[in-house]
Amino acid sequence: MNKDIRKIAIIRLSALGDIINSAVVLQFIKKQYPDAKIDWVSEEIFSDILRTNKYLHAIHSVNLKKLKKSKSFSLLKKTISKLSTLDDYDIIIDMQGLLKSAIVARIIGKNTHGFDKNSTRESLAALFYKTTSSISYEENVIKRNCFAVSDALNFKLTDAMILNKEPVFSPTKEFTLRSDKKNIAFVIGASWPSKIYPKESVVKVCNALQEQCYIIWGNEAEKESAAWICKHSKYATLAPKLTLDGLVSFISSMDLLIGNDTGPTHLAWAQNIPSITLLGPTTTRMIYETPINIGIKSPSKVNILKIDKNDFSIKEIPAEKITQKAKELLHNGL
Repeated sequence: MNKDIRKIAIIRLSALGDIINSAVVLQFIKKQYPDAKIDWVSEEIFSDILRTNKYLHAIHSVNLKKLKKSKSFSLLKKTISKLSTLDDYDIIIDMQGLLKSAIVARIIGKNTHGFDKNSTRESLAALFYKTTSSISYEENVIKRNCFAVSDALNFKLTDAMILNKEPVFSPTKEFTLRSDKKNIAFVIGASWPSKIYPKESVVKVCNALQEQCYIIWGNEAEKESAAWICKHSKYATLAPKLTLDGLVSFISSMDLLIGNDTGPTHLAWAQNIPSITLLGPTTTRMIYETPINIGIKSPSKVNILKIDKNDFSIKEIPAEKITQKAKELLHNGL
């Protein structure tokens, strides 16, 4: 541990699931550096969820997606000016490992740390770091995140520590839920169509479980699918429209979450809520499995260095297998 470190900046711009999986490290940093101020730089649309983490001193948002789309010189100048005038950090840790995040880190300051050229997909990013960490790109993403930070700050972070973590985010709202049945959240959306479990199979799971199933949606297309599921299963209820902080509170109230490999699904693990992640074109590398957080992978073989977005094998996961695992998590006292 370096006792001289008082100001720490974390760079993790996107996406929602990656930010959720990265934020677990904050509690461990704070235990090692209780007096340190920890700031986070993220894309603007994800900043609200970070506000529900009690260990962050400040959240600095950027809008690189808008910048890329608009190609506005004034916005570029404004963004660079904002980043270059942030605090004088003792260390700036890039947990993303992309060229854009590395550049952001370097604009903020000189004391940058990130993955070395053999540990990330965009090896040029390593040129912008003062110090680097070496870990296989094929390693579990949560373990990669934790190692990059613990290595940068010179402390050991074990599997046991991750397994026994406290909830990552603090719920800010309360929801009135049923007390006579188990409350299950079903996350039906995802960033790619090939990550989405068929709605017909979701209905089968809801009908087999015969518990209170809330169908979570994030846009109009997902809302339409959610409404279809609710129409075809008397056990399914349309979840309310949720903000990011509302999503934290809602999922934290559940007995179980079942969902695709997407941000809201990862929230269950972050909050120590039992979960089943359904995986088609991706692998269990994307989740941290525990006795109460498991993944069910389709039969396809995945090359993580070249993900096939046309791999729709998730539809081959039997609804019966999901139902069985769900019942075990709900009723085995885990």
